[in-house]
Amino acid sequence: MRPKEIVVTSGKGGTGKTTLTSALAASLGKVALCDADVDAPDLYILLNPSIKTDYAFWGMDTAQVDPSKCIGCNRCIESCRFNSISMINGKAVVDTHFCEGCATCAYVCPTSAISMVPTRQGTYYESTTDFGPMWHAQLFPGGENSGKLVQILREKAKETASKEGIPYIITDGPPGVACPAISSITGCNFTITVTEPSMSALSDLKRLAQVARRFSVPMGVVINKADLSPNISAKIKEECFKDNIPIIGEIPFSEDIPRAISERKIPLKEMKAEIDNIVKKVFELLG
Repeated sequence: MRPKEIVVTSGKGGTGKTTLTSALAASLGKVALCDADVDAPDLYILLNPSIKTDYAFWGMDTAQVDPSKCIGCNRCIESCRFNSISMINGKAVVDTHFCEGCATCAYVCPTSAISMVPTRQGTYYESTTDFGPMWHAQLFPGGENSGKLVQILREKAKETASKEGIPYIITDGPPGVACPAISSITGCNFTITVTEPSMSALSDLKRLAQVARRFSVPMGVVINKADLSPNISAKIKEECFKDNIPIIGEIPFSEDIPRAISERKIPLKEMKAEIDNIVKKVFELLG
């Protein structure tokens, strides 16, 4: 049986996306888990995974200079639009943090001193948790190709779930609507979007809804801390109704939830009734 992938997303950070992901994992029994927020992963804080294997993540090619061939002609520096090359002791040196891999420098170099080589951008991990296998990663600071890394993690989670006969994959997606967020939801079965009752969150929710529609991804909305601003919560419901997006859950504010998180505990019992309701509605929408 092909596993179904549920991706938890948010239009902005800090809405409670990862908290909801961990609670879903704890409520469903054995699932396959994927943390697709590779720039700032934090699902591990609550799930405390045990790492089985780590793998190098190789991103785009960047320029590399062979100093024995470099004649210090400055052509590479003059052609680089990203200011990633400097001259040190008469030899060109590339700062790979700024190199965008365009290969112009390699093209203009008269001595073929510059070549394009794969650059390590981070590490990804296969781990185990109390709730099932988990794939997660960490980009190096300033690391590129986060969308590619997200796709690798999702594929690995699918392979693991299929191999172990696990029916569901729960993915903690990155916030926002940029490349890694798009990479996290493309082709998934359902996305649960977590929002909060603020006008900025509503604006970001609308943008994320547009992305989901563009890629034909079914979407349901959970309003976290819904009782902190009933008027804006009502506005969110109104906007979702207009766009035919179901509200699948409302979680009231409770000091017990951040207290549990501060102790690295999944706050499942603190919002069990709401989580059970969300799971029921998601299953109904998944058919």
